Amino acid sequence: MKKVIRTIGMTMGLLSIIGQFTSCVNTEKTEKATKNIEKTAVNTIKKETNIAYRSPVVFITGYDKKDGNFYNGARTFFKDKNYQIIENAYSLEEIIEWLNTNATTNPYGEIHIVNKTNPWLGMDLETVVNGEKITTESLKECINKGNIPTLKNVITNDTKIIFHANQLAKNTALINNLKSTFITDKTPQIIASPYYNIFGGEFTNHYLAEAFYVFYPTANSPGKVDLSKEIARKYQNEKEVEWFAALTNEKERYIGEPYTQQYNVPIKLEIDYSNSDNDIPSFTMEEEVMDWIASDEDLTKKVNQLNIPIEKFRWTWKVKNSKLTLKGMSTVLCVLKPITKPYGDLEHVKPDTANKRLYAMK
Repeated sequence: MKKVIRTIGMTMGLLSIIGQFTSCVNTEKTEKATKNIEKTAVNTIKKETNIAYRSPVVFITGYDKKDGNFYNGARTFFKDKNYQIIENAYSLEEIIEWLNTNATTNPYGEIHIVNKTNPWLGMDLETVVNGEKITTESLKECINKGNIPTLKNVITNDTKIIFHANQLAKNTALINNLKSTFITDKTPQIIASPYYNIFGGEFTNHYLAEAFYVFYPTANSPGKVDLSKEIARKYQNEKEVEWFAALTNEKERYIGEPYTQQYNVPIKLEIDYSNSDNDIPSFTMEEEVMDWIASDEDLTKKVNQLNIPIEKFRWTWKVKNSKLTLKGMSTVLCVLKPITKPYGDLEHVKPDTANKRLYAMK
């Protein structure tokens, strides 16, 4: 009996030793497998982070008119950085085709697109050659029709497409449409600022500025005094700007001084009565035109899209055959307040695209 018990005990002990040995072997295999996976992951990350990107390329997408210095200033700014500058690409189609045609084994790292965008009229950049200027609607229509060329696999997920344009980051719908034209099997980072981009400044060749607006019907200005009172009421939380002085300044005379840019915003409404039972309305004054537009939901919607009050337009009207054409023109006074450092010596804040207070990444 004792012999049997001894035999059973030895058997149990042997099984326990075998189990422990097997467990150690499995644990060692698991640890080795885990280390191999971690090593592979690290190697993969190293391969991705060690991508040799091309030097930045810059598209100067317009030319200066009259006394403007925006595009020339941008050209000088990026030339000093030794970036490759691309001229004569005035449409999104030409930009994408250039990127495809000049592709190498090294993907693009930074693609800069300089464009003097009008926050109301859209970009000063064509969709396709001799096509419409880019707005949210025109670009969407062009994309749906398949008119925009497809970007080849010349970018990575870390590629940055930086738009140097006025307040483009505030137009989320347009940013999304632009982004869709640059997506391949990779999704690049689209970077833009909610501020104005100023190139060719008196004291700094590139800085950002906060914008404030006041409007009046073109050729019917109420005067700078009344306009300064109006803009002060509109932006009551802005205490640093002397509005009357800013409206009379045409340029930054010292670092950080607010000044004003002026431009016109047009709108055109056409109504065809050829297949309508309604009579073409007759107007004798602008107030009647505004009242008539306000009574039509579709026309009111078109005017409201500009975010300019209807009474801030100078309205004209014309009837030819069975078509009524209404044209409005509003003058915009844009007060620009350069962004400067809040401490130390008075100087502009550097337009660092990695600064989330200055730029948005989509």
